[in-house]
Amino acid sequence: MNITYWSDIACPFCYIGATRMKRAMKAVGLNPNDLKMRAFQLKPYAPQETTENMLTQFATSHHMSKEDAQSQFDYIASMGEKEGLHIDMAGAIPTNTMLAHRLIKWAETQLSKDKLQELISALYQLYFERHVSIASKDELIRVASAFGLPAASTLNFLDSNQFEAEVKADMNLAYQSGVSGAPFFVLNQKYGISGAQPYEYMEAALKQVLAEERKKSNDEN
Repeated sequence: MNITYWSDIACPFCYIGATRMKRAMKAVGLNPNDLKMRAFQLKPYAPQETTENMLTQFATSHHMSKEDAQSQFDYIASMGEKEGLHIDMAGAIPTNTMLAHRLIKWAETQLSKDKLQELISALYQLYFERHVSIASKDELIRVASAFGLPAASTLNFLDSNQFEAEVKADMNLAYQSGVSGAPFFVLNQKYGISGAQPYEYMEAALKQVLAEERKKSNDEN
């Protein structure tokens, strides 16, 4: 089964949704490492550097108190905990995610599928747990190095514009397909799942598509 999803590293629901989808894939006998990520930037014009943390920016942009913003962040954290994830939104640094998306595209050409999934998870952790800038080349090089990608090669790549067109192409495809937010999953280029739906919903959807695949195979034979 072909399963792709649009995601942004700065999106907690993408982190949660991808984790649920991979768990559902494993439950129905599919390889979670076959889940393919497409780039989506929730804020493509976000700055490369900022002195604000997410709590301050979120409260200001949504015209609410920091207490109300923290309440929403606590709810997201509780969602993450149920999936074994640590998501601390308040201290995240809301910078541009283009470099991270480009790194994922490049790493896809360098790493095995399982290592690529681990690298993507490491980037989520960088953002939501460690609270360092996802736009920092030094931090991205450290992550890449942990997966055997040479620091010099990673720096040369990050200093270029390689895979920027591919990242933008992913986003353009999303817009052309009517996808306006992330996460958004597509099963067999036919069925869409919007948002971080409950695990049970995702598992049921996978079972339905697998049943259709088996029926089609039987009919053809």
